Amino acid sequence: MDTMKYKGVFVCAAVLLSVVTLHAQPQNGMNPDSVKKQLDRLAASKDPAVLQLLNSRLKALAASSREDDMGIAASYYFRINNTKAFDSVVTAAIRKFPRGLEARSKAQQEITRMKSLPEMEEGYRAFIKNFPPGNYPRLPLGEDRLPYDRIRYTLAKGYAMEKNKAKANYYAGLLEADFWKRKPYHDLSDIFHANGDLTNAALYQKKAVEATLPYAEGKIGNSTAAKWAASGYAEMCGGYARILYEQKKYLEALKYIEIADSAAKGRSTPVNFTYANILIALNRDRDAYDKIEMAVRSGETTEEMWEVFRMLYVRVKGSNAGLETLTEDIRKGAGNDLKERLMKKMISEPAVDFTLTDLNGKKVTLSAFKGKIVILDFWATWCVPCKASFPAMQMAVDKYKDDPDVKFLFIHTWERTPDPAADARAYIAGMKYDFHVLMDTKDPETKANKVVADYHVSGIPAKFLIDGKGNIRFKLTGFNSSRQAAVDEISLMVDMVRSEK
Repeated sequence: MDTMKYKGVFVCAAVLLSVVTLHAQPQNGMNPDSVKKQLDRLAASKDPAVLQLLNSRLKALAASSREDDMGIAASYYFRINNTKAFDSVVTAAIRKFPRGLEARSKAQQEITRMKSLPEMEEGYRAFIKNFPPGNYPRLPLGEDRLPYDRIRYTLAKGYAMEKNKAKANYYAGLLEADFWKRKPYHDLSDIFHANGDLTNAALYQKKAVEATLPYAEGKIGNSTAAKWAASGYAEMCGGYARILYEQKKYLEALKYIEIADSAAKGRSTPVNFTYANILIALNRDRDAYDKIEMAVRSGETTEEMWEVFRMLYVRVKGSNAGLETLTEDIRKGAGNDLKERLMKKMISEPAVDFTLTDLNGKKVTLSAFKGKIVILDFWATWCVPCKASFPAMQMAVDKYKDDPDVKFLFIHTWERTPDPAADARAYIAGMKYDFHVLMDTKDPETKANKVVADYHVSGIPAKFLIDGKGNIRFKLTGFNSSRQAAVDEISLMVDMVRSEK
C-alpha cells in the first residue's frame, strides 16, 4: 500500500496475512484479535524479559501449521526490525504453502517486475490460474484482492504510457480492491494528462474522487483501509479541479477546489494556486488575489505563482506602486518563517559512521568528510516521491558544486531487484543526474539494509544534514512539490549550521 513504506518483497503479504487472521476463526480458545492485542503490548515494552517473551510467542507462531499464524509472526518480526527472522518465516511459509498467501505475493512481485507488457499479461493469466481469487478469504473492502490489482494496475499504467487506451481501460476495469482504487485511478489520470489526453485524465480523476467519497462520508466503516481511502478524498478533489480548470469548466472546478481548500484549511500552496486561477477565470480578481497572496506567503512558491501574484496585484491595486516592496517583505517573511520552523527541528545527534560502495566500485566512508557538511539522501528506484524530488536535489547539487565544504551522498536502499546497483546506475544515467550514489544493499547474513536501519529511517525519501563534527542536525522525510522551496530549505539549513562556527 502506498501509505506505508515496506522493506523486502513479501511485506505486503505478511500484513495481509495478519488481516486475514483477524477474520479467521478462534483457535485454541483464543481469538486472533486478542493475540494481536497481546503482541502489541509486548512489542511496546522495553523490558528485556518482556521482549524475550515476545520472541518466544513469535517463535511459536512461526512454527505453526497454520499460514495465518506464520503471517502474524512475520508481520511482527518486520515491525521489530528482525529482518532475518522475517525472511526465514516468509521462506518457510512459501515452502509449506505453495498456493498460500506468501507464495501468491511472491508470484505477484515477480510478475510486476517483468519488463515486457506482453510477458506480464501472460504471467497474469498464469497467476489467475495458479492462484484463483475464489480460493482465498474475502475481506470486506477487497483487501485480499490487492495482489491481483497490483498486476492489473501495472498493466493498465504500462499500456496508458504506450497510449493504448483500450488495454489501459480493460485492466483498470478489472480492479477489485475498492478502498485502493483511488491510487490507480489517480495515477492513470496523471499519465493521460501527461499524454495530453484531458478527456481520459478527467475521467479517471473523477473515478478517484467517486471511489473515495463514501469513505470520506464515513459510510464504509472505520478500518485502517477505510481511513486510508478517506484520507485521499480532498487531494483527489484538488486534482480533479485542476483538470476541470484546464477544460475550462470553471464552475465545476470551483466546487471541487472548495472541498480541497476546506480540508487544507486554506494552508495548501498548490490548492491556493489552483483556486486563484479558477477565480481569475470567473472574473473574481479580488478573491483570487487573496488566494495567491496566501500561496506566495507560504514560502513554497514557484516563479509561475509570483507571476500570477504580480499580475493580480496590478489588477486589484490599479498600478504596480508598492509591489516591489511588498514582494521583498513577503520573501523576507517567508524566509523568517522557514528559519523559525527549522530552528524547532534542529538537533544534535551523533551520526552513525558507515562505509558503502559507490556505483564505480569505490568505498566511501562518512567520517572521511569530517569538517564538511554532508547531506544524506536515502532513496530507491521504485520510490516515486524520491524520484520526484531529484530535480530539486540536482538544483541543490548544482548550487554547491564549487563549494568544497558541502557534500551530497545519495544512498540507494531497500532494493527490490536482484541487481539494485545496475538499476540505480541506469536510472541516474538515463536522467543525467550528477549524483554520488552509494549502495546500501542487504547484508547477506542479517538480510537487513544496515545503514538505513542505523539511521532509523521509516520512510523514503529521507534526508539528513550532518555537520562538520559528525552530528546530525536536521532530519527530513518526504518531498515538497516546490523545487525552489526544497532548495531554499536545504540552503537555509546549511547556512544555519555554518553560522554556528
